Amino acid sequence: MTIDFQHKELANGRWAQMSLAEQMLNIGSEVSRANRWKMKGNIEQCHRAADRALELVSLTIDAQRGKHNLGEFTRLYEVLADWYYGDNYYQTDPAKLQRSFDIFYHSK
Repeated sequence: MTIDFQHKELANGRWAQMSLAEQMLNIGSEVSRANRWKMKGNIEQCHRAADRALELVSLTIDAQRGKHNLGEFTRLYEVLADWYYGDNYYQTDPAKLQRSFDIFYHSK
């Protein structure tokens, strides 16, 4: 099976060379975009940004394998998928979600 990555250059190894903080900042940027589009009611653009965020989380899971506990990354994927595509089972608050990424601005 071939995956058509939106972030082709990152998927080819560049992502794994980034620090965890840089990875999380990039995911946070896509989450921010998705949330803005969701609030504006543009679901198509929201889903495009959400797809990119989910792709980056997947790349992070691959890059961090053996370095960190992957449970938090897999839960992040689950929460994002639920928020953008599901029934919001986890009762995600978009402001709190964004703050969880904003902390990485100070650790870069």
